[in-house]
Amino acid sequence: MGWIIKKLLFLIIIVGIGYFVYARFFMMPPGGHGMMGMMGGPAPVSVAEVIERDVQQWQEFAGRIIPVDSAEIRPQVSGLIDKIHFKEGEYIEKGAPLFTIDQRPYKAALDAAQAQYTLADSELQRAKMLLEAKAISQREFDQRRNASEVARANLTKAKLDYDYTLIRSPISGRVGRAEITVGNLVSDGGSAPVLTTIVADKPVYADFEIDEDAFLEYMLAVGSDSEKLKSVPVYLGLSSEDGEPHVGLVQSFDNQLNMSTGTIRVRTIFDNESGNLVPGLFARIRLGSAGESRVILITDRAIGTDQNKKFVLAVDAENKAEYREITIGGIVEGLRVVTSGLKAGDKIVVNGTQRARPGAPLAPEMVPMDAPPESLDKTAQQQSEQPAEAP
Repeated sequence: MGWIIKKLLFLIIIVGIGYFVYARFFMMPPGGHGMMGMMGGPAPVSVAEVIERDVQQWQEFAGRIIPVDSAEIRPQVSGLIDKIHFKEGEYIEKGAPLFTIDQRPYKAALDAAQAQYTLADSELQRAKMLLEAKAISQREFDQRRNASEVARANLTKAKLDYDYTLIRSPISGRVGRAEITVGNLVSDGGSAPVLTTIVADKPVYADFEIDEDAFLEYMLAVGSDSEKLKSVPVYLGLSSEDGEPHVGLVQSFDNQLNMSTGTIRVRTIFDNESGNLVPGLFARIRLGSAGESRVILITDRAIGTDQNKKFVLAVDAENKAEYREITIGGIVEGLRVVTSGLKAGDKIVVNGTQRARPGAPLAPEMVPMDAPPESLDKTAQQQSEQPAEAP
């Protein structure tokens, strides 16, 4: 009797295991398509045909904002700082007063030089009359004329020194802080200290480097036409900004290539009416191509990474996955440029790549390449919820 019970228990266990296997792998409950792909059946994926379009390509660079003009303000005469005429950080016009050095000794020197010149000039006029009357020699007349010219030169220098006591801004721009305060003694010459700095920030430059191939492409498209160069679009964004809201123009390319880096400097110019583009700040720069070109475009969702390589899964004529190594470029209109590895008419997997393997059969559903991610996720969910056909 006992062996009969054991056989019944054994049969119950065998039947239970068989039912579990059938329910798990053949009845295919919702969400079982992934397992189906693993078992060798076609994997459901979203597939799109690559887009071929004439577009203006864009490249992204990192650069720095550079002032159009800047000046270090140094004294040209020695003396005590008597007044400071500006508030640090304010915008000042060219010729605006910045510092006054004690003018009294220079005013006294100017008055003395004026008196000496007046005396020397009157003696010269008198010598002219005496020379005409032949009352003095030519030598004596030449000495008085020389004395007059020396006195006039001394007067000119005294006037310059007096003018230098009022230090004015040589450019329009934003002034920095005063490095020397009232009452301090400053000196001229090679040891003259920097009193303050001024930078012209309307407009500003943004400098960055591009490689040799990109430079040659621009030169081929633009040539020597400087006006055509200025038509190349360029956008700039700060680290605190979304996107690149500032619009500018290409100003120039440098006159030689840096042989150690294989790059050349590009200078762009921006109006900076808001004043937010402070010289020295880091900037993201997006530079457009000089003209349109025909390119292949795909969504970034389709691109996989294999170590240092980029690849996609293409779909062949038998609806099987095919590994394709690709080379990618910049982003245009939300899609990624593919420079090699794909051609017009190719179809690639854009959603469900985790369920597909090279050489494996696929159950593709065509979708637009530029379909939003939300619609692709919804399509994938609907595919996974479809009941499986009975074997």
